[in-house]
Amino acid sequence: MSLRHFLTTQDYSRAEIDALLEQAAAFKRSPRGQQLAGKSVALLFFNPSMRTRTSFELGAFHLGGHAIVLSPGKDAWPIEFRPGVVMDGEAEEHIAEVARVLSRYVDLIAVRAFPKFQDWSVDREDAVIKAFAQYATVPVINMETITHPCQELAHALALKERFGDLTGRKYVLTWTYHPKPLNTAVANSALLIATKMGMDVTLLCPTPDYVLDERYMAFGEQNAKENGGSLKVSHNIEEAYRGADVVYAKSWGALPFFGRWEGEKPIRDAHKHFIVDEAKMALTNNGVFSHCLPLRRNIKATDAVMDSPACIAIDEAENRLHVQKAVMASLLGQR
Repeated sequence: MSLRHFLTTQDYSRAEIDALLEQAAAFKRSPRGQQLAGKSVALLFFNPSMRTRTSFELGAFHLGGHAIVLSPGKDAWPIEFRPGVVMDGEAEEHIAEVARVLSRYVDLIAVRAFPKFQDWSVDREDAVIKAFAQYATVPVINMETITHPCQELAHALALKERFGDLTGRKYVLTWTYHPKPLNTAVANSALLIATKMGMDVTLLCPTPDYVLDERYMAFGEQNAKENGGSLKVSHNIEEAYRGADVVYAKSWGALPFFGRWEGEKPIRDAHKHFIVDEAKMALTNNGVFSHCLPLRRNIKATDAVMDSPACIAIDEAENRLHVQKAVMASLLGQR
């Protein structure tokens, strides 16, 4: 059996995604098991985490496994990822050794590594997670890089719990203001999973500068075609919200201004009205609202929206625990 990683849901068929969601729902009904008994997972965090770290550690524990948390550059040696480099900088060891040694110790490796926010042409290559997958001899899981596939599954499970079949549901992925530019990972992933589930997806953003990377737009078009949905871009708030079944909010940086945020700031500051509020949600088809969290209240969404029964952000956050169990168990061939 060939080695399989969980780097992006785009590598998984709709049937495989449905199977993971079915297993996650089973874990939600019966949280404890022994699918990871005697197994271990190394969780490498190059960036901060609350939900991801907690849910992965607890998920491994609930299934009888053991998680080891490492923060390279803090409690573990800094790592070099470039091939053929003369290592005379900060890094003490190379990914070629790190991944292979960890593979001798653990059964799974999970990695969280955000972009450097200096050059999108470099960051879009996702070099850190790909290097782990290249050198590891055990499955590698993406805990968020330039996509966030575990969040995708948690989001999809929360939507299926609310709606059942998602085919043809109107889904709005809306940009929101934030005082600084953020990773496009969750937006990329929301686009991927919503189109893969056959939803009619509208990407709502202030200007064409905020349209996502062409790779993910192309994947979205492909997914929509294969699963009976659609994908369009809108800059019209009222048009996008009207009749929506789902509103998913996220802030992200404009790719043309990647690495030069002073140029983006005036555009960003001019669109604070993209906040998700009661008036916008009133345009929807009694739609639900969600966000991956953390969320700055009254910046991205109002208190009234967050505290509304229509908000399923907490359900989605809980589901991280269940879907990650499903991913870990499936990569080890356990159900």
